[in-house]
Amino acid sequence: MSRARRVAARRMASLALSLAVTVNLSGVQAATRPLTLKPTHGGALLIGTLSVPRADELTGVWSSVGRARLMRCLPNCEVVKAVPVPGSLNLNDASAYRVVLGGTFKAGQKISLVLRYRNAQIVNLTATVAY
Repeated sequence: MSRARRVAARRMASLALSLAVTVNLSGVQAATRPLTLKPTHGGALLIGTLSVPRADELTGVWSSVGRARLMRCLPNCEVVKAVPVPGSLNLNDASAYRVVLGGTFKAGQKISLVLRYRNAQIVNLTATVAY
């Protein structure tokens, strides 16, 4: 593993630890159904429903493999800085907004995700890679 990757991994671990403390203090429900990751060419697509108490924006998603791309796919996909969450947001391969992780994933693998919303709410979730 290169030095840059080790440094990035340490930073990610530190971020996840500090974010976990924040989530435990907020106690907000962030997902109503289990999340899955659907393998795609060169990465994985997040599938599931995100729910927040009031309208907000998803501004970032991180995992152990790095930062996910937030995308708007109308009619072509493009990376955006935030995804609107009007209380409940369905994410799948046919939705207008998508969250895509780059990397290599194995079926059945559990991936920890850290979600950040505009109102500074931080949420830790786990997604399972689909078969």
